[in-house]
Formats: sequence, structure tokens, C-alpha cells
Amino acid sequence: MLALAPDAPAQRAASALASGRAWTLTGAGDDGGLWGECRGSAATPYRTVVDLSGPAYRCSCPSRKFPCKHALALMLRWADGAVVPEPGSPPEWAASWLGARAARASRAAQVGEPDDPAGTGGAKDPKAALRRAEQREARVATGVAELDRWLCDQVRQGLGASQKSGYGHWDDIAARMVDAQASGLADRLRALAAVPYSGAGWDGRLLAEYALLHLLTVAYRGQDRLPPPLRDTVRSRIGFTVRQAELQASGEPVRDRWLVLARRDAETERIRTRRSWLRGIETGQPALVLSFAPAGMSLDESLPVGHEIDAGLIFYPAAVPLRAVVAASHEAADGSPPEAGPSRAGPPGAGTVDGLLDGYAAALSQDPWLDSWPAVLSVTPARSPVPCLADPDGQALPLHPGAGDCWPLFAMSGGDPLTVAGEWTPRGLWPLTAWDDAGMAVPL
Repeated sequence: MLALAPDAPAQRAASALASGRAWTLTGAGDDGGLWGECRGSAATPYRTVVDLSGPAYRCSCPSRKFPCKHALALMLRWADGAVVPEPGSPPEWAASWLGARAARASRAAQVGEPDDPAGTGGAKDPKAALRRAEQREARVATGVAELDRWLCDQVRQGLGASQKSGYGHWDDIAARMVDAQASGLADRLRALAAVPYSGAGWDGRLLAEYALLHLLTVAYRGQDRLPPPLRDTVRSRIGFTVRQAELQASGEPVRDRWLVLARRDAETERIRTRRSWLRGIETGQPALVLSFAPAGMSLDESLPVGHEIDAGLIFYPAAVPLRAVVAASHEAADGSPPEAGPSRAGPPGAGTVDGLLDGYAAALSQDPWLDSWPAVLSVTPARSPVPCLADPDGQALPLHPGAGDCWPLFAMSGGDPLTVAGEWTPRGLWPLTAWDDAGMAVPL
């Protein structure tokens, strides 16, 4: 259900609404119809109706997002078992819309035309779609111009003022980016709120982030002159998304035996995110698979660390193809269903610190906003002069401050080298997996 959301803020808002306190009426029909009334800022509740067979949606709220947070929340409640069939007919406002969709579907089946997934009353209107796209581009352009002025103001008044501003200072400009439908910019701005309180060197980190944001605004304004892969990267960083259905319809799967190297979970008040890092055993291609779940619910467990899966991955278009979705898993030779299994090859091939940094530098030259990179190293943990991981050549990497003391890593090593996988970031290495003497992967 969350994959249908137009952006991450819509996912978070829907997850919060799905708790049920705002819903005064919900119901479900045997034909896949859902309906509900949700209290909002208006005097009367918003009326939401969903046809799961599309899916298609209709809501009386003024949101420009499609589907809106009310439709997403209603589907989340249904998926969680909180919306059950009601005796009798649905309310008239829901029955009329669901009936009209059923009639259109019947006519489309008779003439061989596709149903209207948006519930707009007929086939998709290319002119209307183009008009909506142009309207969003105009809103994003306005938001980008406002962000540029805000960045200039921050530098002009001095970075020291950031420590006195409080989190509301960042939330205000992030909210304006959400209004401009630039959710990617909003997410980066919210992440900056913690930088002024992150210890020594915070001012340099904050200035670097300001520079990257300014570079992103400049790149967006000049996107027509960029090579297509870089243009795709810029637009994704701004907040333009490619739906998984579109990606799977147009992308070419990369077939391989994929080893799940590591994963890291993050949680906010409303949503949980899992980042799973994979590497193709034949191609050597790294891949990042994201999964989401409402706060308090389980995340996808189909990619356990240390296992291999025979699958085709489709990569999102980008200057550095990294994020991917699992398009299809393949049957075993005996025709049995595909199952992820432990790697029989032991630890993956490990590199050196210099090799990792060279790879990251090459990726940065293509995508300057890349903030994490997969790492597989043969290293020895050390605590002096700072917690770090050193390779046999004597090169060392500091540990990320958020990784904690990493005592399981030091206990497994006992002063000897071992294979470690994790995320390399500008603030250090975040170790996520280590392989023991028996060649088994141990999540850290």
C-alpha cells in the first residue's frame, strides 16, 4: 500500500492517520470497495472511497497528491484488518462512485479498452496529464528559487546562528519544500537540523551540505543541458519518483546470484525503513533495496543477511545505478520455488581501504549527492587513537559516530583480521556484518 504513495511525506502522513482515531466511519464491500469518513481541518469529515481492483481512489479533501493520505490510510487500515465488511449497502456517495467505475469497467471489457485507473471517468487524458506535470514543474521551480534565497540568507547571517535557531528553523523551510512538491529537498533539510549539535567540525559539515543543496538547485535549473543519467539523478534528489510498476514495465532485469551483504534499519515516529545491500556474485554489481513499513509493523524479511538469491534486479535510472527492486526470483534447476539460502562460498571477496575510497570517489564524480557507498573490507578493528578499522596495508577508516562502540565486532576479531561489510559515509564507516571463522555472516 505504501508503494502507491506519491512521496515519502504522504507515506508518513498516511501511517499516522491509519491509527484510526480520526475515522468516524469505515466499511468494505465484497467487490473490493472501501469507504470511510475521516475528521480533518474542515467542518465536515473528508469522504474517501477506494476501489481495490484498480486500485483507484476518490476523496473530498483538497490535497493535490494522488492518492491522498486519506486513501492510503484507509487501505492501510484495511490491510491491517481494521476495515471489515459492513451489512447493507455502502453510503450513497460511495455507492455512486463505485457503481460508475463498475459500469466503465464493463464497457471497457466489451470494447477491449483498459479501465481508467485514476477513476477520472474514462481513458487517460494525455493533455490533462501533461498539464499536471507542467504545474508540478512550476511549483518545484518556485520552491527551488525560494530555497536558493534561504541558503544565501544562512551564509550571509553566519553559521553560528544555526545553533540558536532550534528545530523549527529547519522544519519551516522543509514544509515549504513539501508544499512545492520537492520532497527530496525537504528530507535533506530536515536531516540538517541535527548537524549544529553533532560535535566538533559541525560548521564545516553544515557548510558542505549547504553547498550540495545549492549545487542541486543549480543542476535542476539547468537539467535540460545535463546527460540523461545525471538528469535522472538530479530529479530523484529533488523528489521526482519513478513508481515501481513503471520501473518494472520498462526496466531490464539484471539476472545474477545476489549475496545479501548487510542491512540497516531506521525508524521515525511514523515509518520504518530497511536498507539492504546486495552484490552480484557474477557481475560484482552493488545494489540497494529499500523496504518500508508503518511504525510498529514488521519489515520485509525476504533478504536475510548472508544469503544468496537467484533473481533479476531492475535498477532505477541514475548516473550511478545503485537503488533497485527485485523484479523476479527464478526457480531452481529442479523446478522448485526459489528460496534464499546461506552463501556456500563463505565471506565475499574483500577489498582494501584504498580500493573502497577510489570506488567512492569515482561514484561521487557522477553523483555528488551520494551519501553512502557499500564497503566489503578485510580489516582489523582497533581503538587507538580513535575507533577504526585497519587493512593489511596499514590504511585505516574511522567508525561512524552513530555505530556505537561495536563491541561484537571487536569480540569476533580478537585482534585478528576479519571480513566486514557496511556503509561508507563522509562521517566514517558503519559496520553492519562480519563473517566468523566458519564463514557465517553475523549481523552487528
